[in-house]
Amino acid sequence: QRQLVESGGGLVQAGGSLRLSCAASGRTFSRYDVGWHRQAPGKEREFVAAIRWTGSSTDYADSVQGRFTISRDSAKKTVYLRMNSLKPEDTAVYYCSARPGTTGDRLRAAYDYWGQGTQVTVSS
Repeated sequence: QRQLVESGGGLVQAGGSLRLSCAASGRTFSRYDVGWHRQAPGKEREFVAAIRWTGSSTDYADSVQGRFTISRDSAKKTVYLRMNSLKPEDTAVYYCSARPGTTGDRLRAAYDYWGQGTQVTVSS
C-alpha cells in the first residue's frame, strides 16, 4: 500500500549539487515524519536529515549541516533533499524513510518505512 520511491541520484563533481526526491503513496503521507538516511559500502546506514510531519522542525547530521536542506510538498506527496557543496564522503545510497508523525519523538529515532534507495556518487 504505502510506497516510497527515491529519485534524483547520480554522478556529480565535488562541490556540485543534487536534489533528491522521495515520492510517496498513501493518503496519510502528509502526517508522516520523513527522513533521509544513507549507506556507503561496508558502513552502517546513517541518519542524514529529517522533517517533522508539520514541517515545523528539521534535523541534520553534523556532516551535512549547512549543506543539505530537507523540505516537503504535501500536496505532491514528495519530500526533497537538496544537497549542495557535495563531497566525495557523501557518496552513498540514499534512502527515504517515513514514520507516523510525531511531536516529541526525536527525528533521528527509528523509521518504519523505507524506499529502495538512490545512488549518489561524488567524484573528486
